[in-house]
Amino acid sequence: MPSPVGHALAGIAAAWAVDLLPGRRLWRMAVPKAPVFSAFMGAGGALTLAAAALGTAPDLDLVLAQHRAITHSLGAAAVVFIVAGVVTGKVTGKGQRSKVKGQNEGQTEKLKVVSALRVAAICAAAYGSHLLLDWLAIDRRMPYGLQVLWPFSDGWYISGLDVFPQTERQNLFSLATLHINLRAMAFETAVMLPVLGLLWLVHVKTVTRLATQAACRHHAP
Repeated sequence: MPSPVGHALAGIAAAWAVDLLPGRRLWRMAVPKAPVFSAFMGAGGALTLAAAALGTAPDLDLVLAQHRAITHSLGAAAVVFIVAGVVTGKVTGKGQRSKVKGQNEGQTEKLKVVSALRVAAICAAAYGSHLLLDWLAIDRRMPYGLQVLWPFSDGWYISGLDVFPQTERQNLFSLATLHINLRAMAFETAVMLPVLGLLWLVHVKTVTRLATQAACRHHAP
């Protein structure tokens, strides 16, 4: 299965990709009157770090009896979506109690719901990226694959495509294990960095265009 490095990069890539979906995205920019958005939800800030953490989070089950079971499932990703949405709703609700000038209560509530759903989708996508990489990876430990369809099925699934190499968790500091894991991390980085670079360029162009449109509206006679 992929290393934490590959999973973290994939989590960020998934978050940035979802963040580019159409919708009201001006809150992603550093708007002085909405500091909670720029501080908590900026694609280059804390949410990106959270996405990296969520991309590696399913492997916390290594401390449990069975690896790649419940935490590696769509059910777990759904839980992440719900929790992220609830938490974001509470955070944005507190940040918007003093309404932005010219914005009525209905508009404020709509913005709160839209931003909560977007952040929830970003977090769930970052978590789900872990499942995708594991499904595409080599697995030599039985049972092969992961219980991705839990709670609907307890079957184990793997693609068989062997895109990402197997990492080693035994004797972590031996030369043989270090060699295997470093090769795996190098391959994961070579695959994911171009994807991240492309997403970042698209993000920058999108935010620049939105900022230009906003400036034109503010200066319109």
